[in-house]
Amino acid sequence: MVTRTARRRTFRARRAGRQAANSRLMTWLARAGLAARGTMYILVGIIAIQIAVKGSQQQADRVGAVRLVAQTPLGSAILWLLVVGFAGMTLWRLSEAAWGTNEPGGRKAGHRLANLARGVFYAVVTFGILKYALGIGQPSSSDQQSQDLTATALQHRGGQVIVAIAGVVIAAGGLYLMYRAYKREFLKHLRMGSASRTTRKTVTRLGQIGGIARGFVFGTVGVFLVVAAQQANPQQAKGIDSALRALAHTPLGPWLLVVVALGLVTFGVYSWCEARWRAV
Repeated sequence: MVTRTARRRTFRARRAGRQAANSRLMTWLARAGLAARGTMYILVGIIAIQIAVKGSQQQADRVGAVRLVAQTPLGSAILWLLVVGFAGMTLWRLSEAAWGTNEPGGRKAGHRLANLARGVFYAVVTFGILKYALGIGQPSSSDQQSQDLTATALQHRGGQVIVAIAGVVIAAGGLYLMYRAYKREFLKHLRMGSASRTTRKTVTRLGQIGGIARGFVFGTVGVFLVVAAQQANPQQAKGIDSALRALAHTPLGPWLLVVVALGLVTFGVYSWCEARWRAV
């Protein structure tokens, strides 16, 4: 009797969980999260352009973005909107990890683990912005996080190998993002049947250009991580900010940074389009 009751409770809990994952509230939270992600990429891109043109010392990462927001007249309100948005993104990704998605392969273990990792990442982002909004701290810079994690890994036997593998994985992930963007695989997530042909073409171009720029930045971070492993020097590990700044010191000069920064802004705008048309 106890076993049957427990099974019924488990079944009811799972059904309630699935209903919550497919509810209008979860749909709203997912769209709010996509809009918040887009805002963050646009802000990072704007800061990167300022670095290329004016040599700005503002950090081109989440820390710089929230500081830039805080300086605006509506800074406090926008920060709280970002907190809500990224919290929504966290819950959406965790629900997909728990229940899977309706897309092909969406319930496989690999797909769920990927969404779990995304959920954890966005939880960290949410917590950092929440602390800043409450005035009790600020998010850790991407550079500091990268260097701290690298230093910790290098203290252990086999640390160089671990860091090198992580760098290769991140670089490969960046290349994969670029490939997916180029092949327009993101279109399978969009539902734009009611949109005009011009709108569909515009969103497609935004997704391609923005996705390639995003993947390029991730790939650059991975390359620097491999360099840090090869030299056993955590200072060589770079987050988003330092990776972007390094682009200004290539033979192409600051123009490469401007192009990539505009690509990040483009990805931010595409994320806003996802907030409107993505199937969630």
